[in-house]
Amino acid sequence: MAKLTYLGHAAFLIEGEGLRGIVDPFITGNPMCPVGVADIEVDYVFVTHGHSDHLGDAVEIARRNEAVIVAPYELAVYCQGKGVRAYPMHIGGAHRFPFGRVKLTPALHGSAVVTEEGIVYTGQPCGFLIDVEGKTVYHAGDTGLFSELEMLGERENIEVALLPIGDNFTMGVMDAVYAASLLRPRMVIPMHYGTFSEIEQDPAEFKEHVERLGMRCTILGPGESYQF
Repeated sequence: MAKLTYLGHAAFLIEGEGLRGIVDPFITGNPMCPVGVADIEVDYVFVTHGHSDHLGDAVEIARRNEAVIVAPYELAVYCQGKGVRAYPMHIGGAHRFPFGRVKLTPALHGSAVVTEEGIVYTGQPCGFLIDVEGKTVYHAGDTGLFSELEMLGERENIEVALLPIGDNFTMGVMDAVYAASLLRPRMVIPMHYGTFSEIEQDPAEFKEHVERLGMRCTILGPGESYQF
């Protein structure tokens, strides 16, 4: 069976036949993360956008593991400039990797790396549809609510949807509930909440509303896994 392990914030390990990956590896400085960078053993690093709480330790993890970073074009090129391998993609595009298909979806947000010299813009943010063992995981990235989620729900057979609920920078609880109603996955897992005071939310409230709509929801604590 494939497995998702929550590392706090928006970081997930995703494992299955042919795939050892991590999405948005915010490890160092993440008060929720139960592991260190040295504990991460992966072949792929998926990065939705360039903000420090998502790009995180991607370059170091890729370097330590000789892993490939998969990201939107501009962000992938930025990572290549740091001396690691990266596979550039862009919104709406898909590629079949040895483990399965990866497709980039829109995300309503921003994407930049903040340096001492100023801001380096890293293109458009994205979400990911990642196929593993014939099942599709949707990591929405940092996004607000948008109507095209309904199309994703109609066209993609989503097994698990990972949705931000923190508000302030992304969807809040009720917008994320509505997003779940458009996507209609077999399982919904909340993310991107509780890490900082600005995104304090009650995942139990989210779960209650999702289940009222007849869908399943699992709340993962940092270090906990969901098999599918």
